[in-house]
Amino acid sequence: MSHLADNLKVILQRINELSQINQTSVRLIAISKTKPVEDIIELYHAGQRDFGENYVDELEKKSNDNLILTQCPDICWHFVGHLQSNKVNRMLTRVPNLVCIQTIDSIDLADRLNNNLKQQSKTLNILLQINTSNEQQKSGIDQKDFLSLYEHIKLNCTQLICQGLMTIGSLDNVNGEDDSDFQVLIRCRKELCEKYNLSINDIELSMGMSNDYERAIQVGSTIVRVGSLIFGARH
Repeated sequence: MSHLADNLKVILQRINELSQINQTSVRLIAISKTKPVEDIIELYHAGQRDFGENYVDELEKKSNDNLILTQCPDICWHFVGHLQSNKVNRMLTRVPNLVCIQTIDSIDLADRLNNNLKQQSKTLNILLQINTSNEQQKSGIDQKDFLSLYEHIKLNCTQLICQGLMTIGSLDNVNGEDDSDFQVLIRCRKELCEKYNLSINDIELSMGMSNDYERAIQVGSTIVRVGSLIFGARH
């Protein structure tokens, strides 16, 4: 077994242990940004199916790589970076096996995606990205505005399937023991479920990365995005 497969096995075992304690189902997205397609293929053959990328150019290139197309037919691509409106068409027409965009943070972006998908008669899974740390340089909709974004999508964006909420914690919280970003996202889910009479179990929470995925699962994350612990440090 390769070191990548070993790393994957360790992470999956830990996720399984924590999710059994919490009695929740947790999905691992392997974040492959800057990493070669050979690494992705190796992990695919070790059983991993969900991969995430941060940049449209890189995702387009990797998803169309001949080795990926031939050796990884069931790969599932998740976009977890900031999506510029001028790249919506490329994302939706040039990325095979795109299953989810986790970073919807404005009505304009939702409308652009929905209109493009309508022309193709396609639907797409999305998550709403919330700026839980109120950092100006960070993408994500303000906590106080996310319900109006959800309402707009629910009423107007028939091609978008909103599966839940996502956040990228502040650097301070990622490296420390502060769960405040996670708690904000949990509160947002509670507000959403109460307003629309939804079950908590029906709304995904994508939170937790290499440095804090264990704590995220312990407080209720259902999707974790792990990169360097699997692929190794990025240069």
